[in-house]
Formats: sequence, structure tokens, C-alpha cells
Amino acid sequence: MEYKMNIAGLDRALPLCKVTDDLYIGAFVIFGDAELTVACARELLKKAPEYDYLITAEAKGIPLIHEMARQHGDKKYFLARKKPKLYMTGVLEVTVNSITTAGEQKLYLDTADAEMMKGKKILIVDDVISTGESLSAVEELVMQTGGEICGKMTILAEGEAQDRDDIIYLEKLPLFNPDGSIK
Repeated sequence: MEYKMNIAGLDRALPLCKVTDDLYIGAFVIFGDAELTVACARELLKKAPEYDYLITAEAKGIPLIHEMARQHGDKKYFLARKKPKLYMTGVLEVTVNSITTAGEQKLYLDTADAEMMKGKKILIVDDVISTGESLSAVEELVMQTGGEICGKMTILAEGEAQDRDDIIYLEKLPLFNPDGSIK
């Protein structure tokens, strides 16, 4: 089963994946789709508020903010990492429970990056926002840095995220029943 939709002017078919016995989601994977990444970055930038830096959670948002930064002429963007890295000067840490990742996970931000974000306008970007758990975790990291969240953007708003007035998105992605019909 798949769900066909137009995203940033491009037609795509998203495979439907089982989350629970009565809930399926459309799997949106931007990895490897350079054409879609470029188009989505362009369309999101048209809607983006003024910002100093972009941030996303590892990993699916990385190609998107890289392309947004490239198109916008930004020299730097930030990543909330899934694991601390040896090169980090120290870390800020938050816990997240995401619908697409089994179990609890943590996100980490380098304290050197945090220092650069202090007092700056930070635009949070992700590929899909559903429950908002990952988004909340990144928001918490930005708040810990003393940065100002100037906006939250995503390519697709899934389920209840479509009803939020604090998220800028390109398209709505419904939730699905086991037979592939829209909930």
C-alpha cells in the first residue's frame, strides 16, 4: 500500500508502514532524493521567518537543512545529535520519545554550538512533524542555549500536527487505517 501526494511540486508515493494494529503512517524518507530535497528547501525558504541559524535533529532533517543553508547562503547550521561525539567540548542533553523510533532516545548539542546560538534567532526544521516529541526536544535544547526560537518548519505535518498554529509546513500527511484508508 502507498499514498500518492504532491510535495513541493513533485509527485511521490509514500509506502504505508504499520505503527500499531490500527495505525499506519506514510513513510516519508528524504534521504537519497536530491530532487525532492532541493525543491522542499526552496519552498520552505519562501515561507521562512528571518533567522540567524537553522537546527534539526539527527538524522532525516540533515539533508534538508544543509540544502536550505546552501540556498540561503548560510555558513553554519546546527544538529541535535543522537550520541555525544568526541569532538564536542561539552554537551547539553534532552530526552525524546518519537513515533518513528522505538523507545526513548536522547539528543545532544555541543556546548560550543550552544554558545554561538545564545541570543540568536533559531529556526527549527524537520522533515515530518507528527506527535511533536522530537520538535519539543529540539525546542528544549534551543531554550537551554539562550537562543530565541523564531519559527518551526517541516515539509509534512502528520496527524494532529496539521492543526497546530505554531508550525509552518508544506503539505498535510494523513494517518491511515490498516486497509490504507485515511483515518
